[in-house]
Amino acid sequence: MDKDGIINIDRYKVEQGKTIHLKDYSTACDLPMDKEKVKTVYFPQILEDLSVLQAKLYAQSTYGLIIVLQAMDAAGKDGTIRHVFSHLDPNGVHVVSFKQPSTEEKDHDYMWRINKALPRRGDIGIFNRSHYEDVIITRVHDLIAHDKIPKDLVNKDLWDTRYRQINDWEKYLYENGFPVVKIFLHVSKDEQRDRLAERILNKKKNWKFSMSDINERRYWDKYQDLYSEMISNTSKKYAPWYVVPADNKWYTRFVVAQIVERTLDRIAPKFPEMSKEVKNQLEEFRRLIESGNVGMIEEMQDMFFDKK
Repeated sequence: MDKDGIINIDRYKVEQGKTIHLKDYSTACDLPMDKEKVKTVYFPQILEDLSVLQAKLYAQSTYGLIIVLQAMDAAGKDGTIRHVFSHLDPNGVHVVSFKQPSTEEKDHDYMWRINKALPRRGDIGIFNRSHYEDVIITRVHDLIAHDKIPKDLVNKDLWDTRYRQINDWEKYLYENGFPVVKIFLHVSKDEQRDRLAERILNKKKNWKFSMSDINERRYWDKYQDLYSEMISNTSKKYAPWYVVPADNKWYTRFVVAQIVERTLDRIAPKFPEMSKEVKNQLEEFRRLIESGNVGMIEEMQDMFFDKK
């Protein structure tokens, strides 16, 4: 980390072709950090920078950005979205939460509902869970047995096929101006236990509690193995995965904000150039304002809008 609080976020990036095991990745802040300085100085500055970059992205309306958030239960996806993205212009930021597929969604291919949720050019789309549920949850609970996919397509190569399909789809998006950034919030089993207990003990958080969260803990090791496999197979240069420590919420949000900021920096959006006519009109308005000639300003406004 440098003196301005900037982290080398490549430490959390999974390089293409690398086989990983989540147990080798830290779940807690793994850098010497001044927590209060991050919360009061560095993080607010990152949010200001993000706000400017998002405004440019929206105004330029050329690129769109897709942020995928995946995690175990209680890893902090909702809080991360709230703290990192709520400061941006809501006109250009759209959050989609993918839950259990509806009957209509099951009548289509597994990517159908994802395609429907893609952002427009100029927008940031945030996926709270995503198409990756169909290579994780589906396998943990053997849901493919109840899927409508033709049975002759359900074979030993099914999951490798889906990895290929997902990689091809994300490359297609990248090549059409919609880069995909994927973030896995890596929480420890102990920290998850404490957060789930808090949902039970704290009445203000009771609404978050679900028995399914407790039941899913039985599959912890299987989830960790499948997430490791999934990330290893689908982290690409054009659509990388970042494994971000999630035990310290303040640090998680700080890292995620920097990942998004760097992605937008690489897109390098710019405010559109004004036409020569508009520039001349603005210059005339500026001259009149400085001279205090309010009447002439209103007259010019009438002329300008009449022409429109």
